[in-house]
Amino acid sequence: MNVRPLGLRGLLGSLLLVSLSAGAVADPSDADQNLQVNPGESRQVQDDGGQQVSIPVAPARIADGWYAHHVLLMTLGAGPRIVATVNHPASQPWMFRVLPALNHATAIEGTAFNAETLLAEDVDLVFTALGDRQAVAYRQLGLPVMQMGYTDLAGLKRSMLNTADALGGTEPHARALAYNAFLDQQLAAVNQRVAGIPVAQRPKVLHIASVNPLKVDGASTLIDDWITIAGGRNAAAGLKGNLQIVSAEQLLAWQPDVLILAAGAGDLDQATQAQLLNQLDAVRNGRVLRNPAGVFPWDRYGTEVALQVAWAAQQLHPALFADVDMAAQTRQFYRRFFDYALTQEDARRILHGEPPATASSP
Repeated sequence: MNVRPLGLRGLLGSLLLVSLSAGAVADPSDADQNLQVNPGESRQVQDDGGQQVSIPVAPARIADGWYAHHVLLMTLGAGPRIVATVNHPASQPWMFRVLPALNHATAIEGTAFNAETLLAEDVDLVFTALGDRQAVAYRQLGLPVMQMGYTDLAGLKRSMLNTADALGGTEPHARALAYNAFLDQQLAAVNQRVAGIPVAQRPKVLHIASVNPLKVDGASTLIDDWITIAGGRNAAAGLKGNLQIVSAEQLLAWQPDVLILAAGAGDLDQATQAQLLNQLDAVRNGRVLRNPAGVFPWDRYGTEVALQVAWAAQQLHPALFADVDMAAQTRQFYRRFFDYALTQEDARRILHGEPPATASSP
């Protein structure tokens, strides 16, 4: 890990993505060339918790304390503004491949930045997850803090707009609108094909975030949202929230039709109750899938969930989505929203939840 101190300042099958006219911000100090900024000038924006935050007009140096939020900044063309991060190449290798500037950001373990250090190094804006207690310490030192979080796709769209408002300038706002429109297109395209499937005929899908300990995702989550939209039913009946610890016996009671393992979940044969898990119909019928993972895991709280919905729908209903080329969609998405040219092999590895090849190049 390279670390340096902070510096001184069908629709789906045929959908063609059009590149944005503006590229990513080239330098953290050049937040938006169209802005005329007066020193000390600030403005009021709203974070995802509904709080009004006074921030600089053009924040150029950002500390991001929520793992998933980096992807929103990258989608908005502001990834190079991140000068302090909670992510690492070992855990998010595609993120650091696609955004090489992140290799030069100050990286910490956990999510608690040293507030005094951020202040001394002239950070303009801090993003944290909703409920992060460290936000109070940052605010007490006068640092503007945007607390971010959402539990469904509608919330993701709001978060995109709130983040764009915080960044300032015309480009982030244009990119937020473009992404939200693309997400709506993806959802409409999938819904058009699965709308006629009766609920009782939709497969029961269980998303496993970890095999040791055994953790699954229930209702009131983004995971539940994309399972439903993709034409499935969340098998975790009666369970609410992310990363809930359950027993193998509970999985046998639910008896899902399809298991989707997060890219970093591990293998079922590594589970402490592997013998019981092997009795699941999904395992016996060969319906165990590995989820794609790119800049961020597609199945969780990043912008690549727009690809996740299409991927999951194709996996659950292959006959309805036989014309969809997920590798092509992935390459188009990365070109448009991350300003990065994936190779065909890159796209294949992402779709299989694999890290980038060492010798890979854009």
